[in-house]
Amino acid sequence: MNALTRLLLCGGLCLTAWARPAAVQAQRRGQPAMQPNVPYDGRLTFVRVKYQMPEFGGGGFRGSRDLPWSHDYPRGERHFTKIVSELSSARVRIDASNILTLDDPQLGKYPIAYMAEAGFWRPSEAEALGLRNYLAKGGFIIFDDFAGEHWMNFETQMQKVLPKLRPIELALSHPIFDAFYRIKSLEYDHPMYRGYKSVFYGVFEDNDPTKRMLAIVNYNNDLSEYWEFSDTGMFPLDMSNEAYKLGVNYIIYALTR
Repeated sequence: MNALTRLLLCGGLCLTAWARPAAVQAQRRGQPAMQPNVPYDGRLTFVRVKYQMPEFGGGGFRGSRDLPWSHDYPRGERHFTKIVSELSSARVRIDASNILTLDDPQLGKYPIAYMAEAGFWRPSEAEALGLRNYLAKGGFIIFDDFAGEHWMNFETQMQKVLPKLRPIELALSHPIFDAFYRIKSLEYDHPMYRGYKSVFYGVFEDNDPTKRMLAIVNYNNDLSEYWEFSDTGMFPLDMSNEAYKLGVNYIIYALTR
């Protein structure tokens, strides 16, 4: 068992902070080297959603090396899938992950998808339809890594997917927070934007919280940031641990409902 996945100390999740050069800890954004997708083989595979960046006035992000949907790739998902593999009996692919668009037919093969920086997302009609169909057929998506005023764009774009959408703020009593770990508090701080308190929203069939949850929205939070740098000492261990616990709960909840 590698150092990242030494688990279950005093009934909790314990991760070893490795000593890394400051240059690694300071590594932030920029376009990572994208690795080729792997074929579907029945194993639980982390799927990251890719989207086209909008062009804002003056050229905006078009042509930029910064691709928000790729933030924390690939270290975030590599670390996280190792944790899920160690903790569960699921067959998890830990050495590779896939990057797909919402209108890619391959997306339907995977039960769970993840989107970073959902505040920048502006789907085409085909992508909006692709996500609508994916959710209707049983898919579950995790929206992560956005904060503040970006909520307005996210909600507007989700209305294209589900025109009657009404995100519902989740309380600690919701079963997703007790699916594997019993989460004791929802008082999370955004890892980068101090002063932003996390809020968790659920997207449900027919806007009915008694029906199937289609998506969870980590607003004012960035779980994958903690996952990516959990082996560097950049963040306190308890913060990284809690981010892993939430992620594990999401996976277990989605796979068992």
